[in-house]
Amino acid sequence: MTTRGRWINPFVFSNLAVMKRLPVPGRVDRPIFITGTGRSGTTVLGLVLAMHHSVGFLNEPKAIWASLLSDEDLVGSYHTDIARYRFDSSDADELILGRVHRLYGWYSALSFSSRIVEKYPEMIFRVPFLKALFPDARFIFISRRADDTLSSIDQWSRDHAVETSSTRDDWWGRDGRKWRLLVEQLVPEHDDLREHRQSLLTSSNHCERAAVEWLVTMREGLTHLSQMPERVLHVSYEKLCRSPRSELLRITDFCSLDPEQRFVEYAESILTPKSSKPQVDLPAFLRHAVNKTQTDIDGLLS
Repeated sequence: MTTRGRWINPFVFSNLAVMKRLPVPGRVDRPIFITGTGRSGTTVLGLVLAMHHSVGFLNEPKAIWASLLSDEDLVGSYHTDIARYRFDSSDADELILGRVHRLYGWYSALSFSSRIVEKYPEMIFRVPFLKALFPDARFIFISRRADDTLSSIDQWSRDHAVETSSTRDDWWGRDGRKWRLLVEQLVPEHDDLREHRQSLLTSSNHCERAAVEWLVTMREGLTHLSQMPERVLHVSYEKLCRSPRSELLRITDFCSLDPEQRFVEYAESILTPKSSKPQVDLPAFLRHAVNKTQTDIDGLLS
């Protein structure tokens, strides 16, 4: 968690068990969820929105969700048992509903914010679950050019990997946990990836893995856009960097936030166009799938 409410974070995390049992302090009003592939601008968009006086920003609040759901931890930070990418409306039972609204209600109250923005990219696979918990939620689906995203994930995983004598933690979770779950649970849903499941499972190439993650995530976002366009807004990272003012006005209009000058000016100060990375070397089946999905996304911008 960052920006507004940062000072309260240690209190929130250390008192999750207590807060889940407190009375709901008030209605959680139209929370905004930023989804997409990691390294696609999800964090910077969250930080920009966090400058708005109404917003409290939750930056990948995995501790909160792990305290609510024992099988949601994809990377293995809090739980080591089997985890699920997908959650749907049937998972939003009364117990979870009450606890979520208590936690988010108290965070909103303690951070003096009337609207919550949560950035947690993998929640794109849990939109039906979130809709059941928050019927008035809004979703921002952010995309970034495929090869730039792949290169960024590859670099991040190389730079931030932590290896001991017995474990390795990187972009793909502890000892590849997140990657295995992705291949086992999401790849079979895609006709052009399913037959390559076994070879993908054994792949250690960060760019190949990132291509698969980008594909399943972008396709999921495109599905949400087609099924509920009134609830999902597509934002292009490239367009956000190129035209931050006009894009933020579009975002604030969609989210029913006042277009404050302060956070628009902040966005203009930190968002600048980025140069494109070279094309990443991928197996033919992945390159074909990536190019086709990129074309589908580009069609949204034309």
